[in-house]
Amino acid sequence: MKIFLAKDAGYCFGVRDAVNLAYDTADTHGEVYMLGTVVHNERVVSNLEKVGTKVVKSLDEVPKDKPVLFRAHGTPPSVWDEAKSKNLNLIDATCPLVVDIHHEIKKLEEEGRKTIIIGDHGHDEVSAIAAQVSAPIIVSNINEANNLRKMKRAGVVSQSTQMIENVQDIINILMEKVFDLRFVNTICFPTRRNHSQIKELAKNCDLMIVIGSFTSANSKRLTQLSLERNKKTYQVTNALELDKKWFKNIENVGISAGASTPDEIIEEVVARIKKIGKITEKEIIYE
Repeated sequence: MKIFLAKDAGYCFGVRDAVNLAYDTADTHGEVYMLGTVVHNERVVSNLEKVGTKVVKSLDEVPKDKPVLFRAHGTPPSVWDEAKSKNLNLIDATCPLVVDIHHEIKKLEEEGRKTIIIGDHGHDEVSAIAAQVSAPIIVSNINEANNLRKMKRAGVVSQSTQMIENVQDIINILMEKVFDLRFVNTICFPTRRNHSQIKELAKNCDLMIVIGSFTSANSKRLTQLSLERNKKTYQVTNALELDKKWFKNIENVGISAGASTPDEIIEEVVARIKKIGKITEKEIIYE
């Protein structure tokens, strides 16, 4: 049995930088506070708690002498303003590619366009993008797009981890509903790479393993993309969830992982699959 590991599986640079910044800040200040978890992964959150990160619901819970870290997904301007008014020590871990989306949607509004965000309702990143402008429309699927009224001018951005297929389907509908439509493709390049790799792996491997938390939208999308091409696809959060039965009569195993999955979990999953399959050769990195 051979193991093929997607080259871009796991942490994207934005998540890696945010997590490292959280560790460094906790080490320097003893504690660091966050409005919500830094990323959507239980192991990462647990490890960070051990070194002094604390998740709070309100800035009122942050001591004045302690730093507050704004996480990778982005933070609404109102929260920035509140933190500055309280003179809190702000640590900005926002992914720069998410910051770019904030700039793009504000430019679309400045052009006098109705703003539309293709993304998941209630997701932290989408909420922060929506907060950059007044009264944006959030569209998550083609049914919602079909229900939109016709409009003269609109501008569209997408959540950074959206599937290109979903975005394309929605844009096709919007082209029939909007006279003057401007679309800025804000799917980030780490997402595009990871999606491209898993599509190829799923077609060429007997079994697919996707590693990631079920609270992670991008991990669930990887699983969806793989399942569409390979019914023998399983999502796990760690190595203990692997079932030996899955690997019976399997020659090739493909592995990918969501952008919030740390290297250590990927390494543990690969090691357990090697043990199950009695594999001695090194996994093959799929680019």
